[in-house]
Amino acid sequence: MNTLNKTLALIALASSSAAFAGTEFDTLDVDGNGAISQQEASVDAAISAKFTELDTDQNGELSKEEFSKA
Repeated sequence: MNTLNKTLALIALASSSAAFAGTEFDTLDVDGNGAISQQEASVDAAISAKFTELDTDQNGELSKEEFSKA
């Protein structure tokens, strides 16, 4: 999936409040690399607001373990 398609998918998901009522890690990990980047997290206001706090190793992305503490 190219970058444009990923971006469009993120926009489509973000526009549906029902899709993010119970955001799951795999839903936000659009590129499937096993981590959530700040860009991927930006579609969920609650996760985005807590991103820095949750990113305990300060590597700029959330692991499943870090995300589970949200």
